[in-house]
Amino acid sequence: MDRNLAWDIVCEFVKSESLRKHMLAVEACMVAYARKFGEDEEKWAITALLHDFDWEIHPEAPDHPMKGEPILAGRGVSEEIRRAILSHATYSGVPRVSRLEKTLFACDELAGFLTACSYVKPGRSIHEVEVRSVRKKLKDKAFARNVNREDIINGATELGVDLDEHIDFCIRAMQARAAELGLAGAATA
Repeated sequence: MDRNLAWDIVCEFVKSESLRKHMLAVEACMVAYARKFGEDEEKWAITALLHDFDWEIHPEAPDHPMKGEPILAGRGVSEEIRRAILSHATYSGVPRVSRLEKTLFACDELAGFLTACSYVKPGRSIHEVEVRSVRKKLKDKAFARNVNREDIINGATELGVDLDEHIDFCIRAMQARAAELGLAGAATA
């Protein structure tokens, strides 16, 4: 399994452009952390890309990601990556033990939240998003109400990083791939 094969699986199962971009945003954050931690960037990219591949066919808990896992096994995805994907769902019963598992959990909800924060900026750009405004939006329960704030906070805690530093790190990771994520701004989107 390599990143290109993982992306092929995403494109086969995920028709929603916004869901694909979410997976790419999580990948941006995960690859940046892999680089920081000296981990295997491709493995972390594959994990991020595939973590929600079955969301459209299994949109309900606990079907996602449990019913998707055997599909990934059949496609040759390693047990380590499949376990990380299972562990990102708090209801799966699979504890997050490895750094890969903890990082996926820490980046998933936050990447979605940062995308939502970008959309409400005047230029609709991740380059306009700041830690202070993200923290303020986290307190607004009506904003991006489907994003689990507890998962964002717990994710940073499990990863052992300060929440503000984690937010800043992920903002910078997503800024580096802003055009691909559709978050470069209204003029270039």
